[in-house]
Amino acid sequence: MIAVCPITRLKESAEAFGVHRMLSLVAEGTEIERPARIAPDDHLTLYFHDIVEPLEGYVPPCESHVADALDFAAADDRPILVHCYAGVSRSTAMAFAIACAREPARDEFELARTMRELSPTATPNRLIVSLADAALGRGGRMVEAVAAIGRGRDAFEGAPFAIDRADRS
Repeated sequence: MIAVCPITRLKESAEAFGVHRMLSLVAEGTEIERPARIAPDDHLTLYFHDIVEPLEGYVPPCESHVADALDFAAADDRPILVHCYAGVSRSTAMAFAIACAREPARDEFELARTMRELSPTATPNRLIVSLADAALGRGGRMVEAVAAIGRGRDAFEGAPFAIDRADRS
């Protein structure tokens, strides 16, 4: 299971989804209050902004961010909580990437549609998805799947949700 939430709902989401691992995707300087149930060694923070092209003064997501996140998620198959500031773009993109990595035979379009059903606000960061697609050798299918679901509904922050494995959905 891969849970997604905004930074404002970390403790509540960690408890509700019963996770013991957390991936934080935030800008440098963002304060994160790690839930007590998550040990320091089970928490990875990656620092970059929610942008899809270079912008002066901002750090775009890059190959190493995606590789580090996928490696962290692959190191332990337990449920993981992925969050960014709003729980809308960086976290949904990385949760989609982790789900694709954990289930290489799962159809990208089905997974993207499932994410849309679970989160009407999900708007996965296209650059993260593109980098993950290349890293996982998905041949552009992840990018196409996210394009097919389109932009999510506008929101200040997304509601927490969780993606289950296809055989447990």
